Amino acid sequence: MAVAERPGWMGLCARAPGARLMELVGALGPRPAFAWLRVPEIGSVMIRGRAGGTGAAFHLGEMTATRGALRLSCGTVGHGWVQGRDKAACEAAALVDALMQTGAAARVRAAVLEPLEREALAQRRARAAKAAATRVEFFTLVRGEDQ
Repeated sequence: MAVAERPGWMGLCARAPGARLMELVGALGPRPAFAWLRVPEIGSVMIRGRAGGTGAAFHLGEMTATRGALRLSCGTVGHGWVQGRDKAACEAAALVDALMQTGAAARVRAAVLEPLEREALAQRRARAAKAAATRVEFFTLVRGEDQ
């Protein structure tokens, strides 16, 4: 596992719909033995935005989030952060994080992360296509007296 890849899979799990994340993790087979270091707890996080996506950052508001941490029986620690009030999805995200740091990483990537990436890309493309359908092109004609 490359440390640089970890924020990517954690972010992917955090943004994934909880039911879909739990479905994919459940398809991995029996859950490995683990102990909670921090049982999932619900709280809020501050969301920051940027005007136009590139401007100065500002506080947009708060969002409900669930976080938790667990340790697999092999000693690997996994952290889970998910949007909303979903303790089961937080557990699934923490399991993915922990398993991605073990020898099961390739299997977890193929069974959980790659389907989530494909679905997120399809969703972004659908949103972009919907926005493109309403796009208005402005143009100016040259008038006779402007020549």
